[in-house]
Amino acid sequence: MTDEAPVQTEHADPQTILGRMGDGFLALDGSWRITYANAEGQEILRASTSDTIDDIEGRNLWDSIPESRDTIFFEKFTEAMAAQEPVAFETHYRLVDAWFEVRAFPSESGLSVYFRDISDYKELAQERQDSLYALQQLYSISSDGSKDLATKANELLALGCEYLDLRNGFMTRIEQGEQYVVHSAATHPEVQEGSSCPLSEAYCKRTIELDELMTVVNASDEGWRDDPAYDRFEFETYIGGRLSVDGEFYGTLCFADTSPQRDGFTDTQRTFVELLTRWLGYELERNQAAEQLKRERDRLDDFAQVVSHDLRNPLNTATGRVELLREDTDSEHLPPIERSLDKMEQLIDDLLTLARDGQKVKETSAVRLARTARTSWTVVETDGVEFTVTAEGTAVLADAERLQQVFENLFRNASEHGETVAEVEVGVLDDEPGFYVADDGVGIPTGEREQVFEPGYTTQNDGTGFGLNIVEDIVSAHDWHIDVTESAAGGARFEISGVEFVDGSQ
Repeated sequence: MTDEAPVQTEHADPQTILGRMGDGFLALDGSWRITYANAEGQEILRASTSDTIDDIEGRNLWDSIPESRDTIFFEKFTEAMAAQEPVAFETHYRLVDAWFEVRAFPSESGLSVYFRDISDYKELAQERQDSLYALQQLYSISSDGSKDLATKANELLALGCEYLDLRNGFMTRIEQGEQYVVHSAATHPEVQEGSSCPLSEAYCKRTIELDELMTVVNASDEGWRDDPAYDRFEFETYIGGRLSVDGEFYGTLCFADTSPQRDGFTDTQRTFVELLTRWLGYELERNQAAEQLKRERDRLDDFAQVVSHDLRNPLNTATGRVELLREDTDSEHLPPIERSLDKMEQLIDDLLTLARDGQKVKETSAVRLARTARTSWTVVETDGVEFTVTAEGTAVLADAERLQQVFENLFRNASEHGETVAEVEVGVLDDEPGFYVADDGVGIPTGEREQVFEPGYTTQNDGTGFGLNIVEDIVSAHDWHIDVTESAAGGARFEISGVEFVDGSQ
């Protein structure tokens, strides 16, 4: 065996170690002279002054950078030396336009200062905060039921411009090769609301070909210089998505600016534009559906007016003639005619009720169930049927007149089966807020319970088939729910739930 020479290990001196640090480091003596600065520290100091400083060490910190006396650095370093306690803080140092995390450790001979550049972290945190705010505002604006589509669209476009830091936000309708701006929050004269241009001269001609967002961050560098769209708008930055309504192409949602986007669009910004595009598509669908519903409601109102006037007048004439005939003759043909006329009058009443009762209830009050049920019972012909109410003292929030119509139609439905119904009961549900109307008749077979609410469904020769359909419409107009089950006696039981019980009377 041979003896091996010991390995010589070279230990780096402290200044070499500090010089290799990515963070800045300064050592100051008790007179604020710089006794040492690593490479990063020297770079920060040189960037803080307009004077050329070749030799950092030995210079007074505050004299070298006079502006620093008015900063948090002077305040905190002085505090640390006076109290002989370490200090730590974060600040934006405007002289080098950067954020720093600073820690200073005092001693009797001076101060050791560590700088960490946290600008990237601060920028990321600010981006997250801005994104969270934008998404919160997106939800707040889009869920505001007091605003119409145009108001919401304009506010959301303005929000998008602010969040993306672009000056133009607009929504288009594209048809027959033409682009029309329907909503706008823009400074550019060519994308104001109501303006239009051939699709061939718009950036959107490429957007509509994609299933995802189209982005341009520097049009001049991305081959747009010779494009007609660039000649017309001169947009250097653009982000846009395709708008669809009910699966059909509608137009685009776009944000743009005449200045390039320095860093491109973040994933969160792209997600924001995608969410906004989808929401506007959904809102357009809902708006079109509401307009279609209004047109159908208007046609139904017109029909109701025709029914009320053009049918009721000849019906009244026929009824009057039958009464005159009864004075002159006792013909066996008169009773069937009278029954037919009565059925026609009931049918007209039901049609008029249907035209009104599908509309949402706008005004409600506290209505006593028992009192309303008893009043309704007196209106319906229910000879020989016993009536029981077990809802004394219970009041519900409802439209009193339309609630009475519910009871009348349910009682009339029971009376149409008069040969089998001997008792009708009204009471409150045991397991949830609501009430029921039950009878002891033959009941409704399970397979037919969904059909009973369909218009025209009836098992009686003299029934109109609209009574229970009217009940369901009125229940739905209150945002309630109705089910058909079997009563304790084996008959029909109609349960109405989702009702709000309140104190009060009417």
